[in-house]
Amino acid sequence: MKLTQAFSLGREAVEPANALPSNALLWLIGSFAILLAPQWDRLPIWLVAACGILAVWRWLAQEGRVRLPGRWLRTGIMLVLIAVYVATVQGRFTVDTAASFFVLAVGLKWLETRSTRDFYVLFFILVYLAGVNFLFQQNILWALVNFMAVALLLVGLQVLNAPDLPSDMPSGWRRLGGLLLKTLPVVVLLFVFFPRMAPLWSVPLVSGEARSGISDTMRPGDISNLAQSSERAFRATFGGEMPAYRDRYWRGLVLDYLDGETWRQGREEGFRRPGRIAMDGGVGPLDGREYDVLMEPTDQRWAFALEGSSAVSDNVVEEGDDLFRFRRPADSTMRYRLALDESRSPGNAELSPAERRRFLQLPASGNPRARELARELDQRFSDEGVVDSLLSRFREQEYFYTLRPPAMPEEGIDALLFDQKRGFCAHYAGATTFVLRAAGIPARVVVGYQGGDSGAGDEYLIVRQYDAHAWVEVWLEGQGWVRIDPTAAISPARIESGLRDAVAEEGSFLEDEVLSAQKYGDMAMVQWASLQLDRINYQWQRWVVGYQGQSQMDLMSRLPGGIGMRELGYLTAGIVGAGLLIAGLFSALQLRRGERRDDFQKVLLSWHRACESAGVPVRQGETPSTLADRLAQARPSVTETARRFARMVNSHYYKASSESDGQELRRMRRLLGTMKRQLREASKGRQPHSESGTTS
Repeated sequence: MKLTQAFSLGREAVEPANALPSNALLWLIGSFAILLAPQWDRLPIWLVAACGILAVWRWLAQEGRVRLPGRWLRTGIMLVLIAVYVATVQGRFTVDTAASFFVLAVGLKWLETRSTRDFYVLFFILVYLAGVNFLFQQNILWALVNFMAVALLLVGLQVLNAPDLPSDMPSGWRRLGGLLLKTLPVVVLLFVFFPRMAPLWSVPLVSGEARSGISDTMRPGDISNLAQSSERAFRATFGGEMPAYRDRYWRGLVLDYLDGETWRQGREEGFRRPGRIAMDGGVGPLDGREYDVLMEPTDQRWAFALEGSSAVSDNVVEEGDDLFRFRRPADSTMRYRLALDESRSPGNAELSPAERRRFLQLPASGNPRARELARELDQRFSDEGVVDSLLSRFREQEYFYTLRPPAMPEEGIDALLFDQKRGFCAHYAGATTFVLRAAGIPARVVVGYQGGDSGAGDEYLIVRQYDAHAWVEVWLEGQGWVRIDPTAAISPARIESGLRDAVAEEGSFLEDEVLSAQKYGDMAMVQWASLQLDRINYQWQRWVVGYQGQSQMDLMSRLPGGIGMRELGYLTAGIVGAGLLIAGLFSALQLRRGERRDDFQKVLLSWHRACESAGVPVRQGETPSTLADRLAQARPSVTETARRFARMVNSHYYKASSESDGQELRRMRRLLGTMKRQLREASKGRQPHSESGTTS
């Protein structure tokens, strides 16, 4: 009756919450906590809290302080949390939201982790979660965090499967370190040589979450807000000399339509089918004209390039106006290659009537004083004279470049030019374009970055968000589009040496980023450490994260003989086979060494060989007593000796003996010698001598 009731209650009744070893479960929970860290900035707070509560609940049940919920309560908890999740995502379904749901599912799994089987299931789920983390965090710091979490899982697996081994932390790490040292060479070889095939499809990771970086609209205060961020925008490596600081204008997009106070693109990009992932656009050594760009994710299609560039890698395409675009949004770190082409013409073709209307567009009304200034300049000067006069106005009058611009009234351009005279690059670029258009001169705003600081050893440039910049391009007959930068007229230091020097007196550089290393430019040790860490991350991104098909084939082509895809496959198979062979030989050697170290095992193997010589082969899994009985049946003359020897073997391995190991081993050897003599005499047809006295 009781057995029937136990089965009716199901597995939860017969498998208590503490059926798993506490140490193994603790390693599992610790790994889960670490794996949540790389996603802290994108997971909802309620989801992180729920996962923490569920994991703590499981641990308290392990300690016997609470009970795990039954089936109906678990179902209710699951439905409530899923309902909250659905309300949070509001119908959006992306890789980001799918990953968040996966984290929720992992949290719920804690409530039904009771048996060893459940441990294995959760183990593999958490390993998969570590892989999911790499979709969103790929720098070396977060990679080490993920590796640490996986290491905790492996230690927990040791504790579960070998409870007799020491479960303290140093012992677990030593065993794991030994395994790592054995497998690391094979892992490195497979990473380098295993063929990297392009994905058959790609899933956009764009989540709709805001990222730092320029956008396709520009309001007066947008870029000044961005200038308070020290996050990386991209890094650039040059095959020749780096351009001078004042020439580092990184074009991103053109804004040519003024909507009230907001500049935006006049022509929206049409629908494009998502392309395949191509992150490794830079292949082979750089020549003197080329440069590689390693760009952080922006979730946008635009790439950044110096003026007069042309595409070298095929993952960027030129779309006119000296602008470049990816074939799909940059939802992960992208690497592409361009070349500076000094022979490129700036373009002297005439503007079509439609293009002229496009670059002269202004709202029907607003900013009357700026319009009047434009009319005065137009009446007095040629187009070039209007440009020079406007720039001279900025240079000679008391205009100020500031990260703390005042709030502008409704007629913002009038207030900037005639009253406040304080603003950031976006203010002056927008106002300059407005005046030029009002004077009948085609003009447009260009948004991107200007500048960039040298990385460790001057190996590459680091362009950060505070290098975001806006300037103006004006159409001049016979010259085409010409860059003019009102910021250079107002604050030459911004263009010559960077934002830090431009606002040094104001003290507003990164004033809100207390923990940013770039804020403390006068502290040499901080800057050195920051650059070294960035160098490590840069090489990690280029040679580990960005080690894709083209990069691999470029590396293989440099080896003697030039290795192609077919040869690479053969080489990989050889490495795997050699690794397995070495592992097998190593294991066999370890086994032989273990046998030589175990004298009792040697005596036992000698008995097995004696049995096989007497025509009694040893069977798989056979106990010593069973083998002794079969030997006695085949050779009745050794019955007593064989059974006594079997009892001694059982006593050695399964019972505590009062004798020392040396005494016990000598007795076993004497008895085995007696048995072998009896077997030899029996095979010759003689009556064996009694050896009962030798075994007492």
